[in-house]
Amino acid sequence: MTLAPLDALWHPTQPTARRLAYLTLAANVTIVLTGGAVRLTGSGLGCPTWPECTEGSGGGRGSFVPHGEVDIHGVIEFGNRLLTFGLSAIAIATFVVMWRLRNSRPTLWRIALVLGLGIPAQALIGGLTVLTDLNPWIVAGHLLVSMGLISLSVLLVRRVDESDGPALPTVPRPAIALAIATYAAVWVVVYLGTVVTGSGPHAGDEDAPRNGLDPAAMSQLHTDAVFLLLGLTVGCVFAMWAVDAPRALQHAVRWLLAIELAQGLVGAVQYATDLPIALVALHLLGASAIVAAATWTLLRTRERQAITHGSTGENSRTSGSKLTDGQISG
Repeated sequence: MTLAPLDALWHPTQPTARRLAYLTLAANVTIVLTGGAVRLTGSGLGCPTWPECTEGSGGGRGSFVPHGEVDIHGVIEFGNRLLTFGLSAIAIATFVVMWRLRNSRPTLWRIALVLGLGIPAQALIGGLTVLTDLNPWIVAGHLLVSMGLISLSVLLVRRVDESDGPALPTVPRPAIALAIATYAAVWVVVYLGTVVTGSGPHAGDEDAPRNGLDPAAMSQLHTDAVFLLLGLTVGCVFAMWAVDAPRALQHAVRWLLAIELAQGLVGAVQYATDLPIALVALHLLGASAIVAAATWTLLRTRERQAITHGSTGENSRTSGSKLTDGQISG
């Protein structure tokens, strides 16, 4: 008696894939927030070594869990490390489902694979931050990679509900270029935000080094970049309205602007009130939301054709909010 093949036992559906894509996005945002909690509570060296949490005495083996007299910092840092296993479980489940859908949706498993590989990469970077006593530049890189995974998670969410047909622009090229510039400006703002963080308080440990840059000057540079981003986003709002972009795209860019304004307000208040922990954590959540919203806006500047096979064997295009070649070139 032979076992039935897996194909006959389990057929993952698109709703399952969609739920896992959203769960992946939520998990990557959560790990950003818990990592921020580690830094904001001064628990960055709560586990003073890596991959173990505590070193062994007299050259003996260390422990992967907090050992001996453990304070709250050790608990917080160890808890953040444990979350990596939860994120790994979600990544594995997502990859398995996307792999099972590879015959009908061949691109999804590739995105899921990159997201899954991002977890061990982040674990290694996290370990390097501990081994370098929270070097601010490595800490900044740790956050930037997490933001990249958030952006990639949004791509997975979008691709689950798309076909694998050719992508057609939904707005003219100048409007797409403006959306790309806005997306790039988001990354400039996020990067400068990490530089500001590396020059100021909340280092993750009271003895952690700083990057040596002037906090006031870096904050001003960051603010200048924020104003540039706001200007580009406002331009996007009017541009998408002027070219009669699809409603989904117009809604996306308006949401991006709203989140940016809220984030700017939080940033101004936290700066004026000497960076209280609660506001800094909220600002970190806002940064994650801006990256996600900017990615979603950019992805909405094109739509993929649904693939149907007619009697001639050629792919046919579905009607929708696509532009003709003449409109695109104009």
